[in-house]
Amino acid sequence: MSDRYLAFANSAAGRRLLRALGLPTPVRLERWAAGHARVLDGALLLAGDGDLLASVLGFAHRLSGERYAERPDRLGLPCWKLAEGPRLKALVFDASGLNRFEQLSALRACFQPALKGLGKCPRLVLLGRPPESLEDPQAASVQRALEGFSRSLGKEVRRGGCVQLLYVAAGAEPQLEGALRFFLSPKSAYVSGQVLRLAPCTAQVKDWTRPLAGKQALITGASRGIGAAIAETLARDGAEVVLLDVPAAEDALAALAARFGGRAVTLDIRSEDAPHRLVEALPDGIDILVHNAGITRDKTLAKMSEAQWDAVIEVNLQAPQRLTQALLHANKLREQARVVLIASISGIAGNPGQSNYATSKAGLIGLAQAWAPALGERGISINAVAPGFIETQMTAAMPLALREAGRRMNALGQGGLPQDVAEAVAWFAQPGSGAVSGQVLRVCGQSLLGA
Repeated sequence: MSDRYLAFANSAAGRRLLRALGLPTPVRLERWAAGHARVLDGALLLAGDGDLLASVLGFAHRLSGERYAERPDRLGLPCWKLAEGPRLKALVFDASGLNRFEQLSALRACFQPALKGLGKCPRLVLLGRPPESLEDPQAASVQRALEGFSRSLGKEVRRGGCVQLLYVAAGAEPQLEGALRFFLSPKSAYVSGQVLRLAPCTAQVKDWTRPLAGKQALITGASRGIGAAIAETLARDGAEVVLLDVPAAEDALAALAARFGGRAVTLDIRSEDAPHRLVEALPDGIDILVHNAGITRDKTLAKMSEAQWDAVIEVNLQAPQRLTQALLHANKLREQARVVLIASISGIAGNPGQSNYATSKAGLIGLAQAWAPALGERGISINAVAPGFIETQMTAAMPLALREAGRRMNALGQGGLPQDVAEAVAWFAQPGSGAVSGQVLRVCGQSLLGA
C-alpha cells in the first residue's frame, strides 16, 4: 500500500507546506538496486584514532572512489573540510582508542561539522571494542557510552540517515568489510540505532557480487510478503532457494520457485510429522535456514481464547524449534550454516492486543541467544531479525490511525519494505557473518518503541 504522506512530503508543494506547518518531512529512502558499481555512491570520511581504522583503510577503496580523512596528513588521504569538501555519503569513526572520559569530546569534535556536510541518506558507523572485553573500568565505561551517543545521533541525523555501532572483538577485524558493505550501503536503508558485536570468524566471502553462490537456502512462509522478498534477495545473491509454505499456498509458491529457479515444498509446519517430512525434503542438507513463517491472532489478553494463544505459540515459536532440532539431529545443517529467525519489535517492546505474538517473538530472540554457543562449536551462527512497521498486506489491513502511527513513530518517519528485512537476512546469511551470533538486529527505522 502506498504511503501518501511520504509521497506528498517529497513533492515540491508538499515539502513547502509541511515545513510551513512544522510537520515532519521524511525523505524517501534510497535502496539497493541492480547496477550499483560500488557500495557507496559518494564520499566516505574516515575518522578517529583507534587501531581499527588501519583495517578499514585496507579495503576502503572497494567501498568508495572518494575517500577523505578527518585531518591533514592522515591515512594518506585528502582532508575533508566542510567549506570545501563534497557532501558526505558515509562516515566511519573509529572510537576503539577512546579509554578516558575526557576523550569522549572527540565525538562532538568530529560529528558536529560532519552533520552539516551530509548528503541525502547518509550512513554513519562507529567502531569500538566490546566493553566487557576491557579490564580497565573507565575504558569499559567509555566504550559503553558509545551506545548512548550512537542511538541519540540516529535520532538527530535526519535526511534519511542511519547510524550504527559495531563492537569489534580482537581477531574479528577481517570481518569488518562484510559488515561495512552492509551498513554503509542502501541495503541497510531501514536499519538505524543498532549495536552489534563482531567476533572472530574463519569463513570469508569469496565473491562480493554473489556472496551466497553455491549455498542452499530454505525459507519458510515464502509464498508472499517478507518471505517472498527474502527468497528473491537470497537468489539474487547466488543462493539456490527452497521455498516452503502451507499447502493452500501451493500455486503462489510454485510460481515463485519457478521465477527464482528454486524448488517449492508444501508443508504444514504444525503437523506432527513436519520435522520428518522436512528432513526427507532436504536430502543434501542446507547452508541457510530462515524461519519466516508466522501468524497473528490479536486480542487483548482478557478476550483471548486458549486456541488463539496456542496457535500463535505453536506456529511462531514451537515449530522453528522443532524443525531446527530435527535438521540438526539429521545433520542437514551443513558446516558453517546460517540460521535466521524472523522476530519482531513486538517481542522487544510489547504491543497491546498482541501478548501471544510478542511472547512468541521474544521467545525466538531467546532461542537465538540460547542456541548460539552450542551451534558456534559447529561453526553455525544463529541470529534474529526484528522488523518494525513493514508495508505488507497485513499492515495494509490495519485501521488508518494505527497504520499512520506505525509509519511515523520512528527516526525515519516512514514504514519499511519487505526488501529491507530481506537485505538484513541476506547479510546474516553470508559466510563472514558468522562473526555475529546470538544477536538481534532491528529493521525498524529506529522505532521509538523498545530499546
